[in-house]
Amino acid sequence: MFEKILIANRGEIACRVMRTARRMGIATVAVYSEADADALHVREADEAVAIGPAPAAESYLVIDNIIAAVKQTGAEAVHPGYGFLSENADFVAAVEAAGAVFIGPGSAAIAAMGDKLESKRLAKRAGVDTIPGHDGVIADAEAAVAIARDIGYPVMLKAMAGGGGKGMRMVRDDDEAREGFASASSEARSSFGDDRMLIEKFIAEPRHIEIQVLADAHGNMVHLGERECSIQRRHQKVIEEAPSPFIDAATRAAMGAQAVALAAAVDYRSAGTVEFIVDANKDFYFLEMNTRLQVEHPVTELITGIDLVEQMIRVAAGETLSFGQDDIGFDGWAIEGRVYAEDPARGFLPSPGRLTRYRPPAEADGVRLDSGVYEGAEVTMFYDPMIAKLCAWGESRAVAIERMRSAIDGFEIVGPGHNLDFLAAVMRHPRFVEGAIDTGFIDDVYGDGFSGAPIEGAARDALVVTALAVHLASTARANRISGRVAGYEWEPDADWVVSLGNETLSVGVVTRDDGLDVDVDGRRIELRGDWPAGASSFEGRVDGLDVIVQVTPDADGYRLRHAGCNAHATVRRARAAELAALMPLKEIADSSRFVLSPMPGRVVSIAVAEGDDVKAGQPLAVIDAMKMENVLRAHRDGCIAKIAVGVGDSLNTDQVILEFE
Repeated sequence: MFEKILIANRGEIACRVMRTARRMGIATVAVYSEADADALHVREADEAVAIGPAPAAESYLVIDNIIAAVKQTGAEAVHPGYGFLSENADFVAAVEAAGAVFIGPGSAAIAAMGDKLESKRLAKRAGVDTIPGHDGVIADAEAAVAIARDIGYPVMLKAMAGGGGKGMRMVRDDDEAREGFASASSEARSSFGDDRMLIEKFIAEPRHIEIQVLADAHGNMVHLGERECSIQRRHQKVIEEAPSPFIDAATRAAMGAQAVALAAAVDYRSAGTVEFIVDANKDFYFLEMNTRLQVEHPVTELITGIDLVEQMIRVAAGETLSFGQDDIGFDGWAIEGRVYAEDPARGFLPSPGRLTRYRPPAEADGVRLDSGVYEGAEVTMFYDPMIAKLCAWGESRAVAIERMRSAIDGFEIVGPGHNLDFLAAVMRHPRFVEGAIDTGFIDDVYGDGFSGAPIEGAARDALVVTALAVHLASTARANRISGRVAGYEWEPDADWVVSLGNETLSVGVVTRDDGLDVDVDGRRIELRGDWPAGASSFEGRVDGLDVIVQVTPDADGYRLRHAGCNAHATVRRARAAELAALMPLKEIADSSRFVLSPMPGRVVSIAVAEGDDVKAGQPLAVIDAMKMENVLRAHRDGCIAKIAVGVGDSLNTDQVILEFE
């Protein structure tokens, strides 16, 4: 077994690999860019080596720098994690040339599966079902239009190299095909150094379901069941689970057999994933093979009890798999939510920043957290926006969902934008609870944008009574320390007015030793629990149900977060509420003349000039942030009066890019 391995990655996956290596008694080496000098993976490693400036193209993607670190530290093996160089055949060859072992498949398998066109041809020869499409490289945008017409819209434009949703566009007509080809190929070129594109038929109501495979160098090969990865935005997975609520035993066996057949066809070793698109009739089609550890591997580990990182290390060390297909069982259900630094209210745009508060839930009662940050760390614009992966296991899907709900509600993040409210809302959406999902779920349910879950039902009750409990506790404490004369102690009123979002409610309250009884809308709601003054959350029971509500005091009330709802609440006596209603509202400044940057990023291109007349929907500029290109479009017809930035400029959120007359 190896004594020291180098992890050629960063963030949560580097920390994840270190966790297993530490348990196996293996020393670890971290590599880091200038932006990651204080990162968690650097702190947790036994050794750390600087490899270059912040941009990945000058650090984590520079093979020579990684190899220099291998030689400097004497690492015997290299684990690539996912992304970066994990599926780069040249990197494998360089590691081996340096006398180290690559913890992953051979370069031939990586090369074969890394090219989507070649992998599709190999899959066909191996007897794997594939999606109808054009079997060749697309020359240019006009060729893309002609091929798309021949296949029939809608079609999917896909980069031949890479993954993670980058370089992918679904297009419905000729104009979208031209624009999509240009933007997807540009994105692929910047992400993977390869702008070749292919076109496939878009499968209606598709589910994204993948099979985990594991193979050693001695011809032993198994699959570990499927993962459902259909909840996606911009072709990037957000929520995954194992098993799938849709797949039956017969389909699982058929998909598993095809996945193993494909792995055998390329003499695969190590952990890998064969991804399929599955239609409503359970017909499945090969999508691609990821020759690396997947982001969502924890859900498979939770239901099989198999540590995939450990198996990768053991296989790379020449060991034989200690189990066969018949030895693999599936216990319970597991769900993973990717916690991103992004703003769901702005179309899931990246939202980097410093984690001024980072308090994840404890890893207990089926909850697992894979994280690469800490309170005070910076989530930068240079890399993927993932903050952490939150997982929950349960004996059934219903139990796993309930544990995820509680864990999300108890997860505190302040600083960068985040998607916790969105994850919480999905966990409670009827379609998700029923398992009636596909890759269009987010567009279908939140096509008009996400501004929080509806404030209704049990969530509304919890927010109302929590606001009241927090206000009474805060007011009581303020009066205890205000220096008042004995005999004139403050006593809470029985009647209050609670404003929650756009709703104003008159409520009555009876104080109990263990909480409150609150009358709302003629109903009695029982709150049990105590809020310690200054606590950032309330944990208690509302009508017998456990609840966690995040609480942030502000100038005139409280910002509350629970069950995907993010609402402002004020609690006033009746007379104070009457007077507050008379206060004038602050007018919002008119910003319709400006195009503002929706996130921090870098200007890739500007498509207009001062004096140009533009139409609503016309592309104006392309902004790159966290490895994704974002096209900014005109929100109305008009003439460009001023362009305030240039190509290559760095932008802050809401910085003016251009101005209309």
